[in-house]
Amino acid sequence: MFTERLKHIFKVRDLRNAIIFVLLMLVLSRIIAHVPIPGVNVSGLKNYFQSNQLLGLLDIFSGGGLKNFSIGMLGVGPYITASIIIQLLSMIIPSLEAMLKEGESGQQKMNMYTKYLTIPLTIIQAYSFITLLQKQSNYSIIGHLTLMQYVSAMVTITAGTMMLVWLGDLITEKKLGNGVSLLIFAGIVANWIGYVTKIGVVYDPSKILGIILFLAISLLTVVVVVVINEAQRNVPVSYARRVRGNKMYGGVNTHLPLKVNQAGVIPIIFAISIILFPTMIAKFFQASGNHIVVSVANFIINLFQNQIFYGISYFVLVVVFTYFYTAVIFHPDQIADNLQKNGGFIPGIRPGKNTAEYLQNIVIRINFAGALFLGVIAVLPVVMQGLTSGIGSMVIGGTSILIVVSVVIETVKAVNSQLTMRNYEEL
Repeated sequence: MFTERLKHIFKVRDLRNAIIFVLLMLVLSRIIAHVPIPGVNVSGLKNYFQSNQLLGLLDIFSGGGLKNFSIGMLGVGPYITASIIIQLLSMIIPSLEAMLKEGESGQQKMNMYTKYLTIPLTIIQAYSFITLLQKQSNYSIIGHLTLMQYVSAMVTITAGTMMLVWLGDLITEKKLGNGVSLLIFAGIVANWIGYVTKIGVVYDPSKILGIILFLAISLLTVVVVVVINEAQRNVPVSYARRVRGNKMYGGVNTHLPLKVNQAGVIPIIFAISIILFPTMIAKFFQASGNHIVVSVANFIINLFQNQIFYGISYFVLVVVFTYFYTAVIFHPDQIADNLQKNGGFIPGIRPGKNTAEYLQNIVIRINFAGALFLGVIAVLPVVMQGLTSGIGSMVIGGTSILIVVSVVIETVKAVNSQLTMRNYEEL
């Protein structure tokens, strides 16, 4: 069945060309992630990343470009941050909210504002990261930089990020999925290949149980991610019969799908940003001449390096942000109004305010399962390090699996829709 579908895909010329184009763009993004910026001790940088798990999480979203200090070291992270900021602002600024209701033209304006915001965010993040690496004297990563070298590095990093955003737009135009998501997907898969190649290096007969446990939990994680990602609560909806002229409309029963994981990976990205911030700020004050400031900075760094504190804090932040982001994107009042305007109603529930309250209560209940799921996925690397101690290279990222599975499902659906559109009769 799979081989027949694959043959059918490549028989469609437009679809075949689109797939080849997307693959070439993904290869180009991997090349960008391996073009280093001069003046950096790459070996010292990689050693620093191995000792800092938080930066390792950020390296996931850059596709390995961060630990290579490449021109694409920040990946599409600043663009994602800008998208989140614009989306949140659209909830509180009436002009942006009205722009969203303008359809495709409004969406294009929002995308333009997002790209404008990406540029200063990239510059700020590039400066912060370069300064942070200069403070790590134990690893001798970056030496003294002149003003021109500083500016040149930040301009190069900004250009690399904007080029990746442009590649993401080109991929999105082929309608085979979201381009930015596919770029992150390619980076994660590339990192996984690196982990797999290290298995032979760390293999030891005494650690065979740890390897088996690692593979079993990895497989179980994939299954759970697929199930939760596709899980939804179907709320029954009925439409009253309406007579217009000589025709009758409505009188049908359908359902309103409410996904268990409505927030996707956004809460994890929020939580990473928050939990990383105190440590990064504290590292700036380690070189302070004030003894009290240095003591407080060291205390904060040691606190967040404690795996128990880090895991609990990370889990709580992900759960909180899941509820927060779901409240931002889910509007039961609008759904209730739309149902009422179209003659729809939930059996046994009054239209209007009662329907909105009913939908809100359902979302709160199913969101609990989604929040716990994202929280467990987020802290899974910490748990795996404890269960597979001594197998340092075999660290499974639940966030990575969640992103990969989500992108694969989205891409498969996009390909199937393209096939249906081009070859409906044959299918």
